[in-house]
Amino acid sequence: DDVKSHVQYQVPVPMKGTTKFLDAWIPETRVLIEHKSRGVNLDAPQAGHGGLTPYDQAVEYDNARPFDEKARWIVTCNFDEFRIYDRAKPLAPPLTLKLGNLPKEAYRLAFLVNPKEKAIDRELEISVQAGRIVGEIYDALLGQYDNVANVKMLPKPNSNNQLGIGNIGTGNISTFSHSYMCVRLVFCLYAEDADIFPKDCFRRLLEATPAPFLRERLLRLFQTLDTPTDKRNPYLDAELCAFPYTNGGLFHNAAESDIPPITDDLRQLLIGASQFDWREITPTIFGALFESTLNPVTRRSGGMVYTSVENIHKVIDPLFLNDLTRRVNECVAMPPSPSRNRRLLALQTEMASKTFLDPACLGISIKVSIAQFYGIEINDFAARVARIALWIAEAQMRRETAEILHREPDYLPLTDYDNIIEGNALRMDWGEILAQRRRGAEIYVIGNPPFRGLSYRTDDQAADMDFVYEDWKDTNYGKLDYVCAWYKKAVDCVKGARCAFVSTNSICQGECVAAMWEPLFNRAAVEIDFAHLPFRWDNEAFDKAHVHCVIVGFHAGLSPSPATEKIIFDGDRIIRAANIDGYLLDAPNIFIRNRGNPPAGFQKLTQGSKPWDGGNLILSPEERAALVSAYPDCDSFIKQYLGAEDLIKGKIRYCLWLLNVSPARYRNILEIMRRLAAVAEIRRKTKTVAVQKQADTPYLFSQIRQPDTDYLCVPEVSSEERRYIPIGFLSKDVIAANTVMTMSNATPCLFGMMSSKAHTAWVRTIAGRLESRYRYTPSVYNNFPWPDLCASASLREKISSTAQGILDARAAHPDCTLADLYDPLTMPPDLRAAHEANDRAVLAAYGLAPDTPEPEIVAHLFKLYADKVKKA
Repeated sequence: DDVKSHVQYQVPVPMKGTTKFLDAWIPETRVLIEHKSRGVNLDAPQAGHGGLTPYDQAVEYDNARPFDEKARWIVTCNFDEFRIYDRAKPLAPPLTLKLGNLPKEAYRLAFLVNPKEKAIDRELEISVQAGRIVGEIYDALLGQYDNVANVKMLPKPNSNNQLGIGNIGTGNISTFSHSYMCVRLVFCLYAEDADIFPKDCFRRLLEATPAPFLRERLLRLFQTLDTPTDKRNPYLDAELCAFPYTNGGLFHNAAESDIPPITDDLRQLLIGASQFDWREITPTIFGALFESTLNPVTRRSGGMVYTSVENIHKVIDPLFLNDLTRRVNECVAMPPSPSRNRRLLALQTEMASKTFLDPACLGISIKVSIAQFYGIEINDFAARVARIALWIAEAQMRRETAEILHREPDYLPLTDYDNIIEGNALRMDWGEILAQRRRGAEIYVIGNPPFRGLSYRTDDQAADMDFVYEDWKDTNYGKLDYVCAWYKKAVDCVKGARCAFVSTNSICQGECVAAMWEPLFNRAAVEIDFAHLPFRWDNEAFDKAHVHCVIVGFHAGLSPSPATEKIIFDGDRIIRAANIDGYLLDAPNIFIRNRGNPPAGFQKLTQGSKPWDGGNLILSPEERAALVSAYPDCDSFIKQYLGAEDLIKGKIRYCLWLLNVSPARYRNILEIMRRLAAVAEIRRKTKTVAVQKQADTPYLFSQIRQPDTDYLCVPEVSSEERRYIPIGFLSKDVIAANTVMTMSNATPCLFGMMSSKAHTAWVRTIAGRLESRYRYTPSVYNNFPWPDLCASASLREKISSTAQGILDARAAHPDCTLADLYDPLTMPPDLRAAHEANDRAVLAAYGLAPDTPEPEIVAHLFKLYADKVKKA
């Protein structure tokens, strides 16, 4: 096939009254190529192109082209290097290929010719494979330690002895020895591939040593690595002499008790691991390697969720890296001169003075002296992984510097840094840890604190919260997630620092907003500088934790307040804000309070009835049919039973509804009496005193709130993917479960308001979430700023009419569930049109145009809410 026939060259692009030409375009795979001369810096602004970098120039071309000709990939090149930008991942750094390496890495260019192929992210590929290898080594070692009784243990590290070197005691298996052994082996695997050790020396040692002797051989190796060359035994064999002095404390005081018996299977596993190419492993994936060694229960108990390269950049780029990159590029683009050199040296000095603290660390990979990086980690294995991650970062930094200076890198001996401290970050004074660096240093506090929801906090974690909030006891901190304590700790310990934390999305939703952010804003003068709106967390671990997160960058105590613009990142969209509030909106700092009742004149929204029955009062259609067949009189007190999932997915269930039913009608039905006995037993055994008393009335639901009229029904939890919350109208004979909210005597106008884009925008902003799904509560409804419908009968009639249009459109699809109807991909055109008509009517009631964007709708609703609060 003729390759040239698939590529278009010098493609005209009409721009601002003129025509420019992009270098190459591949229509089939949507690849836009911008080519520069050899020697041109692909990252620097170009004087002849308005100060744009080659990539920015390509983006400018792409933005000017029609929608169906937008690029999926942008490639910039200069005959020596290629930069590949994946437009589907706008926050990810580009993939860089060197021309000299192209024969080995040509597979990465598969996206040029195959539209189904993606440019392979080598870091991700390696991280997944390395994670599996580390996990296998970890498990195999653990199995060997578990087989040995009364193994001598090393003590856990303390403030005076960070690497745990000290007295040796006896006891059961030491998790510390296990984790340390794993980290030592991983470093050896990396070192021989990264030219820190002689090539293949560790692999040859493994292959040459039979399993029964490998334990002793590894001990001798570790002791050799910890001994300077001039102090080694002169009779040490040549194989061990080949290994250089490593230092750094990693192999210090290696003892026989550290190493378990090595089976032939474990030996073969290590040999196989030595054949893997560890050279391209990066410190940013070490968290994923650690996570891969933990089972989901262990991970959840600690709230551990580790960070991908892309997500690390979401934190550090807007915090400091974008500004540094811009300033470096500006200097590099200047013509050579003494002034340019002075500016570059000043930038180098500034970068060397910055201090970085991660109080929930697993290492980061910025190419600066690692003495500038501090971390606190409560897990001993994680602390060890963080240290080795920093050593690897240092080795890679030295290698890149050596390439620039054309000299051999000086990797060893490792520097023994004590900056990664094992301990509970919430019980430590971060200011003391940073004291030696604080003189004139600009401090950045960054991290991914543990994700631990209110319902899952341990007693120790609750005590940590009490400790951190000791001086704010009058706040409602008891309802906050564990991660919130890191924000309070940051403003307490390192005033003047710029901070950015990855957090659960709960901190910007529901009750948490006022409880967390109001005291931070009002007492600590916190300002939010940037925020990433909720997104699904992802990382390089092969057993990924699935959570939904936000990233919040903030500062406190900076005087004067920095004049940098505030930015909200909403996926690919960038919003420049005047102020970022606790809901992560461009809005004043307004807090929605819990409100027990709706405004005057509005019906009350109530949770449905709760059975507390262990499922014994609930019947499937088959169970109902069997009972009614045997006892026809049962039909009158077996009612349809409906929860959120039943409402949305069209499931059918029934319940025994024995309120005001004479016992004579069911006491002789064995199946019913068996079920009631089971309910009574379950209630007696519960810890809730009020429910224990209800064991005397097992025939009744524990909490009865059934409307006595037909009612409006709102699911408590609904998917965030839907444009509208599916709300239903139900008969009073359908028993509402406690997973739905009910409203008696609801008008069509009220249904139309609650089914609108405006109301959904309010829910999306202030409601709590279950994972990422909306959690609707009476407080969401009670605080909604309703328009003044009383002032216009015509508006009420219009919304009532459009609401009926929604119900009519639903009725036109009797074979569909609400899940079918409200899936964004399958929503019928007539139902979509009915909702859009209803949206226009509701927005008109607020005085808003039909095309008002959602952020502006929310801002308008917040203003109405604030005005009503002031008047109250």
